[in-house]
Amino acid sequence: MALSKLSFLTHLKYIATHCHRHRHHHHHHHLPPPSIISLRFLSYSSAEEAAAERRRRKRRLRIEPPLSSLHRTQQQQQKQQIPKPIQNPNSPKLPEPISELSGKRHDLHNRILTLIRENDLDEAALFTRHSVYSNCRPTIYTVNAVLNAQLRQSKYSDLLSLHRFIIQAGIAPNIITHNLIFQTYLDCRKPDTALEHYKQLINDAPFNPSPTTYRILIKGLVDNGKVDKALELKDEIIGVRGFTPDPLVYHYLMVGCVRNLDSEGVFRLFDELKEKMGGGVIEDGVVYGDLMKGYFMKGMENEAMECYEEAVGENSKVRMNAVAYNSVLDALCKNGKFDVALKLFDRMLQQHNPPRYLAVNLGSFNVIVDGYCAQGRFEDAIDVFRKMGDYRCSPDVLSYNNLIDQLCKNGMLVEAEDLYGEMDGKGVKPDEYTYGLLMDTCLEKDRVDDGAGYFRKMVDTGLRPNLAVYNRLVDKLVKLKKIDEAKSFYYLMVKKLKMDNASYKFMMEALADNDQMDELIKMVDGMLDDEAIELDLELQEFAKELLGRVGRGEELMELMEKKEKEKAEAKAKEAEAAEAAKRSAKAAVASLLPSKLFGNKEAETESKEANGNGSEAASVNEGAPVEEATIVGSVPADMNTKEDVIQGETEAKSDAATGQ
Repeated sequence: MALSKLSFLTHLKYIATHCHRHRHHHHHHHLPPPSIISLRFLSYSSAEEAAAERRRRKRRLRIEPPLSSLHRTQQQQQKQQIPKPIQNPNSPKLPEPISELSGKRHDLHNRILTLIRENDLDEAALFTRHSVYSNCRPTIYTVNAVLNAQLRQSKYSDLLSLHRFIIQAGIAPNIITHNLIFQTYLDCRKPDTALEHYKQLINDAPFNPSPTTYRILIKGLVDNGKVDKALELKDEIIGVRGFTPDPLVYHYLMVGCVRNLDSEGVFRLFDELKEKMGGGVIEDGVVYGDLMKGYFMKGMENEAMECYEEAVGENSKVRMNAVAYNSVLDALCKNGKFDVALKLFDRMLQQHNPPRYLAVNLGSFNVIVDGYCAQGRFEDAIDVFRKMGDYRCSPDVLSYNNLIDQLCKNGMLVEAEDLYGEMDGKGVKPDEYTYGLLMDTCLEKDRVDDGAGYFRKMVDTGLRPNLAVYNRLVDKLVKLKKIDEAKSFYYLMVKKLKMDNASYKFMMEALADNDQMDELIKMVDGMLDDEAIELDLELQEFAKELLGRVGRGEELMELMEKKEKEKAEAKAKEAEAAEAAKRSAKAAVASLLPSKLFGNKEAETESKEANGNGSEAASVNEGAPVEEATIVGSVPADMNTKEDVIQGETEAKSDAATGQ
């Protein structure tokens, strides 16, 4: 006879309990009772038994729900009991976490990064603005990518405009956004504005500054000559904010002391950093180059070279990177140790193994190029400059400008132009300073046409030369009696530059000295037509004096009176046109809207006046009342005249007679 599964398990449980009692009776040590045997029912003897088991389990679940459901219910009750804090609408908004950069927003991020890599920053910024009002808003990380690209290309106005836009659109900035804004204002020589934004960050932002924030601020303050404020900020970082001493921050401060020829300040900062880091050897080598410069300033050459051995010697424990090496190279090159610097540079090139170890960067090559130029070895400087690509270093426009400037100052214009020709192939765009260097050198070499060509090319590429560059070109052209070319550049730049009175006077005098009085009058005529140019009394008297030399001073007064009359007539016509447009708009609105929308009180008043003008109308109205709308007609209440009211009376009489 076969046993059912339930009977078998009951028998098995009985045997286990009986064995445990028997063993406990014969042994002195106590064994833990066996755990309850719970075997999964894999099968039943019949379908009826399985159905009965299912019904039993359902009843048990209805009476006693599983522990997991009880735990989940308790959690839900606890969540419901905890009241949500009331958020202040004026409190700053937290920036989005990085997890928000997913899905479609991540695809949008990649599309904008593609535009940035293609150097189409205008389209990237425009795409970001349009995306704000779409169903896929950009994250702050996407916005930061565009802002960073604009900062690298010094498009400060576009950067600030985009930043203002995203703040107004409700995208909360993070610390990276604030760091980019700090860097922008510091690059624009506005350190006070940067410090104001820093105070606003400290007081209002829902997060704290990062170490990078203080590095940017202190470096920017030092670059702007605010070493005292940088020192105060350093004390705030360590004393109030509780940050650990940062060797890079001390490096920036020591650089500022070197620029101010304050060797004692260099030693004081080094000793302070050494004390705060335990009194031993400072393992970060970024400060040793500045310490060497301090020793060189004091004439302590032996101590400087001992510091050099401590930093880069064979048994040195100091960690050196590209920035630290560059500081040491600069100290050697500027203090008569160029041969030692070349040996160190060769060692750096051998150790350079990107991406594992970066011993050289763009700054390293710039330091050596400057060292070669200081030694008069310009060919070697050009050779080293062109070897950058072999070590995965790409020169930027500042590097090109630095070497072109050195070559131009030493009469090597041809070599400078060769470097300028290589810029396009390297993907580097010349800026205003590049064209200005080449133009000035061409003018000094009496290559006026080439200099004018560089100026025109600068304007054609969308760059904006400053007033000083324009004045130098026009002055040279006038001295060479090339008045027509000078005049063409004046008309080219008069609307692009905000010229001062000296520039206008120079051009007027050049025209007068070359007997081009008609051109002088034409120039004044253009200035009077241009609202952006103010022809003040000083310029008027100067032009009148020049024209008076040939007896044409009255023509200027006549021209000015004529222009004033034309401007007055133009203003009158504009006012008349505006009034006519206002009347036509009012009439159009009146014809479209029913008269009742213009107010029934006026209509009632006018109807009463119309009723009181004749006794016949009054008697007729007593017999057959006329609707108010009939009297008023289709004419708006605010446009009724006396003739309209009389016509309304006549119509009312005829309608009343017909009704009788």
